[in-house]
Amino acid sequence: MERSTGIGLIVLGLILGVVGAIMWLAVNVRTSGFDIRTAGLIALWVGIVAFVTGVIFAVVGRRSRSTTRESAVDAPGHQERVQELDSWSS
Repeated sequence: MERSTGIGLIVLGLILGVVGAIMWLAVNVRTSGFDIRTAGLIALWVGIVAFVTGVIFAVVGRRSRSTTRESAVDAPGHQERVQELDSWSS
């Protein structure tokens, strides 16, 4: 996974956590068949899990590196330029 995926999960987790906490703690509505406090608690827990997962992906996410080396080689009658590119992911 890329680091940007982790950042997206962190933002999603924060939004779900805040909305879930508001629904669970601040809303007092009585309905039949649907409990908004339970839905808020579920959203809060899903937000916490998404946030923690996003932090893990952001910290341990794929890191790509590349190195470029340039050198000039003198050959008889002309000069040759050599460029090497190494790319790897850790």
